[in-house]
Amino acid sequence: MTAFSLSGSERQILSGARCVGKADPNEQLEVIVILRRQADAALSGLIDKLNRNEQVAHLTREQFAQKFGAAAQDIAKVEHFAKQHGLHVVSENAASASVILSGTVAQCNAAFNVDLERCTYSYQHRQKTHQGSYRGRTGVLEIPTELKDIVTAVLGLDNRPQARSHFRFRPPFHPAAQGSDVSYTPLQVASLYNFPGNSGAGQCIALIELGGGYQASDLQTYFSGLGITAPTVTAIAVGTGKNQPTGDANSADGEVMLDIEVAGAIASKANIAVYFSPNTDAGFISAVNTAIHDAQNKPSVISISWGGPESSWTQQAMQAFNQTLQAAAAMGVTVCVASGDSGSSDGVSGGSNNVDFPASSPYVLACGGTSLHASAKAITSEVVWNDGAQGGAGGGGVSAVFALPVWQQNLTVTTESGIKSPLTKRGVPDVAGDADPATGYAVRVDGTDTVIGGTSAVAPLWAALVACINSARSGAGSDTKGTSVGFINPKLYQQQAAFHDITQGNNGNFNAEPGWDACTGLGSPDGTKVLSSII
Repeated sequence: MTAFSLSGSERQILSGARCVGKADPNEQLEVIVILRRQADAALSGLIDKLNRNEQVAHLTREQFAQKFGAAAQDIAKVEHFAKQHGLHVVSENAASASVILSGTVAQCNAAFNVDLERCTYSYQHRQKTHQGSYRGRTGVLEIPTELKDIVTAVLGLDNRPQARSHFRFRPPFHPAAQGSDVSYTPLQVASLYNFPGNSGAGQCIALIELGGGYQASDLQTYFSGLGITAPTVTAIAVGTGKNQPTGDANSADGEVMLDIEVAGAIASKANIAVYFSPNTDAGFISAVNTAIHDAQNKPSVISISWGGPESSWTQQAMQAFNQTLQAAAAMGVTVCVASGDSGSSDGVSGGSNNVDFPASSPYVLACGGTSLHASAKAITSEVVWNDGAQGGAGGGGVSAVFALPVWQQNLTVTTESGIKSPLTKRGVPDVAGDADPATGYAVRVDGTDTVIGGTSAVAPLWAALVACINSARSGAGSDTKGTSVGFINPKLYQQQAAFHDITQGNNGNFNAEPGWDACTGLGSPDGTKVLSSII
């Protein structure tokens, strides 16, 4: 059988890791095979209209599956390939254009011509050392030539941790440039940003989580303390993921609780669906796919507070993920993503410019960070969040992967030294909100009341705003009644007056400036103006 190298599948060993031996040949694993979609040209045409902000009817989940799902004959060819190599077909999903296969390491080595190994790693994140091991590979994957135009990605052979959460606890220092520490409840932040008065009734907000968990008793205590009824929160297991709180607030529990409490406080009448999945590229994409195609909970907005530098992803994984996010746009699902907490370098050693993915996808609303100060229920100052070498800073910059969207044309980017140049590829972020831990959010994690910041808080903040807008649209005129705002970016870039323009500060190598910038995007929201501009 003639083999074909799968484009974009090349892997390198994880930075800071070392391989310590062959993977157990009898170890069982699952891989996700991503397939091409039907009528790809028609889907591209629909997306082009959305990018130009033309009036387009969103597809239902059923319509999308029928028009753009994987073809039955393509799925059959993958099943035949699996049978030839003794792999078991766990599931197939035409809507998400994916087939899950299971088998042993030995079978997968032979099927994809790889040599899976055991690797150990150690890295620093949020001033904490993280150690572990993963099943890894180097080089490219191979597939039969008969599948070369059908299969676009094979994920799950390598199960290294793919993403990091973007939250930070209030540090034990006071940023001298930004005054004394303060904290806000999510309701206070929403009030300062003039969010509309409704609370997301009739909507479902999806939260993507790659670890950790929540305790229902903590949520009840927290929302009771705010004087509001706790929203309905449902945990949804994806693969081997599940709601599994660790009891350590500095673990992924902090992320999970922050997301639920910010989104749930502001959009308290919305249902909150929390999708738990393993922290791998396959697990991450599976969680988002599950949320987008969830015909039971039907989320209209998704919040993602996890990601990693573009350079840490394989091209096949990024393109498969981007395909998933494109599907969300076609179905009218808004996806809000944290832009990262490590400034213009995104934590990559050497200080070069890097942006975080999936925030850099052109089909998401990338959410950057500010430092917010207020007095007498009004904003007194708002600048770029940047705590310097000791702390974090809002992620932002220019993608090395994704082309310049039509709605970002004619924008410029300004370096910290003041050099201005045209934006030539996808710029990050699109919008911003309070993210500085020193002006952070009062939340409850693992039985403890604490203050957390990071762009992780901004994604659910914007998701809650979108849910409130969608709820308001349900009672609007015939042109919008019952429809979600969906892919919101092209609309927002025409509504600069709906934002607080952030013009002071930098995130490392980029400066804030009037209008869009690579630190805070269009700025922080005036929620009522955002609503009125797109209702």
